[in-house]
Amino acid sequence: MKAKRSELIKEYIIDKQHVSLKELEKEFGVSMNTIRRDINKILEDPRFEKVYGGVSVKENNIISFENRNIKNKDIKKEIAKHAASLIEDDDLIYIDSGTTTKYILDYLDEDITITILTNNLDVIIKSENFKNVSIFILGNIFKKKTRSFVGIDPEELINRYNVSKAFMAATAVSTTHSGLMNSDIMEYEIKKHITEISTDIYLLVDHTKFDKSTLFTYAPLDIVDKMITDKNFSEKDSQFFNDKQIDIIKVNNDLH
Repeated sequence: MKAKRSELIKEYIIDKQHVSLKELEKEFGVSMNTIRRDINKILEDPRFEKVYGGVSVKENNIISFENRNIKNKDIKKEIAKHAASLIEDDDLIYIDSGTTTKYILDYLDEDITITILTNNLDVIIKSENFKNVSIFILGNIFKKKTRSFVGIDPEELINRYNVSKAFMAATAVSTTHSGLMNSDIMEYEIKKHITEISTDIYLLVDHTKFDKSTLFTYAPLDIVDKMITDKNFSEKDSQFFNDKQIDIIKVNNDLH
C-alpha cells in the first residue's frame, strides 16, 4: 500500500466521519481489493473502526485546530522566550506554524541579522519590525483556520534551503509511539520535509500536547535535539530522552 494514499484515505475518512468502501473505491480510483487491503492496514490504527459497509473515525481521538484555543498563554510565551535565546546572528531558521512558535519573534533583539523560512502568517507580519531579517515564505495555499500557508514542492524545498535551526510545533506528542503529530495532510508535508533538511530541530510544546494522538506522525521523536516544555516527565520518559540524546529545556510550570 502506498503510504501517501493511506494518509489521504485517513484524511478523507476524518473529513467525512463515515465512508463506505464503494465510496473509497470511486474516490481513489483503485480496485475494491486494493481498498480492502488499505482499510485492513488503516484499521490497525485504533483511531479508526470498522462499521457496517465501511469505516468510521473515532472522533474523541481527534484534536481539531478549532478546539485548540489559546490556553496556557503565559506558558507558551515562556517556551517561545527560551527558543528565541537559541537564535544567533546569521542563522537560517525555520519557524513552524503553531500557537507557541508564533511568539518567538517577540523575544528577539530588533537588530539581529537572520534569515527566516516560515509558513506562519503571524511570523511574517511580525518580521516587518526587524530591519536585518530576510524572510522566505513556504506554501501557496492560505488556510484561515491555522493562519498558515500550505502546499509545497518537496524537491524545491529540499534543494533550495539549508536550515540551521527548525523551531517545530506539534498538535500532539507521543512518548509511547515516539512521534511528533499533526492532523492536516498539507501541514504534514511541510513539517516532514523541514525536519529532513534541518541541522538542529527544536520542539516547542506545552504539557497539554502529550499523551494524545492525531492522524499523522510527521517525524519520530528521536530526531529532536532540544525540547522546550513545561511538562513534568516520568523517570521512564526522562531515561528515554537521555538515551536518545534529547536535551529537555524545562520552563516554569507554575504559570498555568
